[in-house]
Amino acid sequence: MSPVFPMLTVLSMFYYICLRRRARTATRGEMMNSRRAIESNNRALPINVEIVQYAKEVLDFSSHYGSENSMSYTMWNLAGIQNVYPSSGDFTQTAVFRTYGTWWDQCPSARLPFKRTPPNFYSQDYVELAFEDPVYPTAVHILETYHPGAVVRVLACSANPYSQNPPAEVRWEVLWSEAPTKVNGPQARQFTPCIKQINFPTNLIRLEVNSSLLDYYTELDAVVLHGVKERPVLSLKTTMIDMNDIDEDEDEEKDGGGMESLNKQFSVAALKEWPTNGYFDKLPYELIQLILSHLTVPDLCRLAQTCKLLYQHCCDPLQYIHLSLQPYWARINDTSLEYLQSRCTLVQWLNLSWTGNRGAISVSGFSRFMKICGSELVRLELACGHFLNETCLEVIAETCVNLQELNLSSCDKLPPQAFNHIAKVGSLKRLILYRTKVEQTALLSILNFCSELQHLSLGSCVMIEDYDLIASMMGAKCKKLRTLDLWRCKNITENGIAELASGCQLLEELDLGWCPTLQSSTGCFTNIARKLPNLQKLFLTANRSVCDTDIEELAANCTHLRQLDILVNTDHQMWSVIWDLLHYCCLQSILSCIVSHCPLEKQAKHFIQQQAVALQKTSKGCQN
Repeated sequence: MSPVFPMLTVLSMFYYICLRRRARTATRGEMMNSRRAIESNNRALPINVEIVQYAKEVLDFSSHYGSENSMSYTMWNLAGIQNVYPSSGDFTQTAVFRTYGTWWDQCPSARLPFKRTPPNFYSQDYVELAFEDPVYPTAVHILETYHPGAVVRVLACSANPYSQNPPAEVRWEVLWSEAPTKVNGPQARQFTPCIKQINFPTNLIRLEVNSSLLDYYTELDAVVLHGVKERPVLSLKTTMIDMNDIDEDEDEEKDGGGMESLNKQFSVAALKEWPTNGYFDKLPYELIQLILSHLTVPDLCRLAQTCKLLYQHCCDPLQYIHLSLQPYWARINDTSLEYLQSRCTLVQWLNLSWTGNRGAISVSGFSRFMKICGSELVRLELACGHFLNETCLEVIAETCVNLQELNLSSCDKLPPQAFNHIAKVGSLKRLILYRTKVEQTALLSILNFCSELQHLSLGSCVMIEDYDLIASMMGAKCKKLRTLDLWRCKNITENGIAELASGCQLLEELDLGWCPTLQSSTGCFTNIARKLPNLQKLFLTANRSVCDTDIEELAANCTHLRQLDILVNTDHQMWSVIWDLLHYCCLQSILSCIVSHCPLEKQAKHFIQQQAVALQKTSKGCQN
């Protein structure tokens, strides 16, 4: 017999098996449609018109450079068509996040990072945009008008923000993700990442950004969503039969269902019957704990399913002393917290920032978790936690008796009366209330009872009526204060600054950016320079009254100064004054000296960099 015939016989049998498999998983009509699709040049796409739409509304964001009471440099500029693009430059009609670069991680208020953060989680800020019509996305265009390159992740949500009936389950799907990259030049561009197809329509898009590699603030003008109403059909370009569909039915039946029997092997009851755990039995308990400490939380949960010994190690509360759930914000819900309760009885650092929104975490679920796991908490991060209410803060105050750090940044849904409970946590050393609705009465109570405060952020807190009174209370009660953020404080005057400088002389960081009521002619900046010699960071952003005398006072008195943000006008004797500043502060090294919103901004920065390098070389030469 010719050797060709056995080959044909094998191919015939293979083809028969494939057809049998396909017959089990599809109706005859679906088979015929699939066959016609393959025969007609491997393509059967319905006529589907692409819809192009701009963002209708900005639903949520983590931070922005602008004020809560205006449109300049705020995230709300992302709604609607572009205002600036294709022009390049610094425009107030764009959306700008609060931070950029790395110097925010090097200032006195910088917080220590959490352990076990996944290496592929780069996000620092986010913004969520709603569109009119749910579509299956085919493209997302991001119009960047100044210093592009911050966007690192684009996600789509299955929930329709305009639907009257919220879904039982909210899904988030990553359309595109990439590590931060350096973009050459600040020019405008249309960024169009290569997105993947998803199996649900969406009209809710989320952008996550990382600005650590940028030389200045990134500015976004608009986001355009392209999509189709009907789910696109993938073209079949390679083979008729999916090789993953081919299996041995008889073997499955004999083994009792394949995966079902395998799950039985890995059940807890089965693990108890295993006589040995391999070489892990010979390792010290502490060594295994050390090895597992390098795993992420999902890896720990997977490893716990392998054997009894590793299950015991992976469930040990010592593995969860520092727990950051922020990288997994899209998957954290009440069930997740309940699952982690028994493992987190000793947790000291807990990061729940960005989690729980759109009903994922309930007040009761959070309260149960905190009552069981909050007694040892020292640090609690809850930034952008929109599920929080007064009950949650009351539970925190009653349960977390050892709490030293509390972050409520951008928790703008919290009612003003909820902040009264923070005053019960007398051990607080760090409190972040950026973009919250804290009112003056609650804040005065907090300052009165939390005298151990060292770090306080009140940036963009628009509900406070009299910042001079707040500054006076800080000077009287918070003698240990080291960093203070009063970004966009609208009504503090030289009187409040005098009380603050007199009482909080340990201050190393002071942010008075965009505080229009402060004027150099009153001597407030000179007062700061003379009474706060430990200053390492000083922000006087956009204050047009800063003069040469103020900078000279800083140079003479604040020899530890490393970060300075000032606005320099062209009529100032900028070059010689900044030379003096660098000369007196060079031994401590100027990390960043920002000359913001200046007509000669580029020349100023270039001059500063040159002089700083020259002085550092001179300093090293003198030391040698």
